[in-house]
Amino acid sequence: MTVTEYANQMDKIFVLSDSFIRIKELIDDESSTIDDISDVIIIDPALTGTILKLANSALFNYPGKIDTISKAVLVLGITEVYNLVIAHFTTKAFKSMSTDSVYLDSFWQESVDCALLIKFLGCSLNLPNGERLFILGMLHNLGELIVKRVSPDKVLQCENIDNGKLPWDNQREILGFTYGECGAELLKQWQLPYNIVSPIRNQDQEDFNIINTETQLLYISKRIMIHQKLLKTNSQNEMINELHLPSFGIDDDMLCMALGYCDLERLGILSVLSPSAVTIY
Repeated sequence: MTVTEYANQMDKIFVLSDSFIRIKELIDDESSTIDDISDVIIIDPALTGTILKLANSALFNYPGKIDTISKAVLVLGITEVYNLVIAHFTTKAFKSMSTDSVYLDSFWQESVDCALLIKFLGCSLNLPNGERLFILGMLHNLGELIVKRVSPDKVLQCENIDNGKLPWDNQREILGFTYGECGAELLKQWQLPYNIVSPIRNQDQEDFNIINTETQLLYISKRIMIHQKLLKTNSQNEMINELHLPSFGIDDDMLCMALGYCDLERLGILSVLSPSAVTIY
C-alpha cells in the first residue's frame, strides 16, 4: 500500500467533527469575528474545557485567569486557539481506535513529550509561534497510529531495532515511507495548514539546507524524545548529528532544562488531552 492509500483508509474511519470543520471555515473567513468563533466552540463542552484548561496551563503562562472562550481567543489569538482545537479533535478522533490501551497511552505520552521539548527549545531560542511548535510535536507521529490501525503487523516489524537501524530507516524499508510522511498525508486530507503539514512530512530529512527552522527543530526534538524513552542504548550523537545542536545554540544545559520542563509539565498536559495516559504514572 502507498502512503496515500493508508491515509485514504483512515480518512474514512476517523472523520473530524462538524464543529472542527465549522471552526476552520470561520478562521479562514476574514470577516469572522471573535464572537463567531467563540459561539461555535462553546457548543462543544469537551472542546471548551480542553481549551480553557490548556489556556490556563504552563503552556502559555498567562498571568491572569482565562475563564471564557472569547477571552481565550482575545488573549491567545485566533491562530493559537485554532491550534488547541486541532490538538483536541485529533486526539479525540483516535481515542476510539480499537487497540491496546497501554499502547495508546504510551503513544500519547511520547507525543506530549516531543511537544513539550520542541516548545521549550523553540521559546528558549526565541523562535516565533511557540504554541504551533507544540502542535507539531503532538501530531508528529500520527502516521504510526494509521499504520497500527490498518497493518498492525507492519508496526511490529518497524519496532524491531535488533537490526541496528533507526526507526525511520526501518519504516522506509518496510513501508516505503516514514510515519511522518503518512501522518502528513492524513493531515493534508483534513486540510490542516501547510505550516503544520510540511514540517511533519519532512521531519526525518537530514539535510538541514532544504528544510525550514521549525522542521529542523522537530527533527531534533523527536530524536531527543526517542533517545530518552526508547533507544538509550544508542548514543545521542548517533540519534542527532552533533553538528546540528551547536548551530541552533542548543547546549547541554539547555537540553537538561528542556528535559526538566518536560518532566514537570507532562502530567498536566496529559490530564487534559489524554487522561487515561496519566495512569501509567
